[in-house]
Amino acid sequence: MAVSAVRGATVAAENSQQAIWDATEELLRALIERNGIEKDEVVAAFFTMTPDLDAAFPAYAARRLGWTDVPLLGAVETAVETAPRRMIRILVEVERPQREKLRPVYLGETLSLRPDLAPPG
Repeated sequence: MAVSAVRGATVAAENSQQAIWDATEELLRALIERNGIEKDEVVAAFFTMTPDLDAAFPAYAARRLGWTDVPLLGAVETAVETAPRRMIRILVEVERPQREKLRPVYLGETLSLRPDLAPPG
């Protein structure tokens, strides 16, 4: 078995528990769908958020999706004045029979961080 990792990012509508969980869950669902990730393949997931989000842990959204046996880690990013606002980032490690390139997901405003990943048009 080999471990591969995939990243994603999104922005919460506001600094509230529900907005953080909703945004994180939407991002996780997009990562799962785009990469065909099964729950039992997930080795660990790391969540970061910008300092202006402090109303909830984004990792709780993974628990709501059933990732109850997956190690989850959360952290607050460095407060940089020019950093995007209300951003949540995720790094998911997946174990599969062979190492494969997984496709990242950047939603909404976060596409400005990775314009090379924007859909055509």
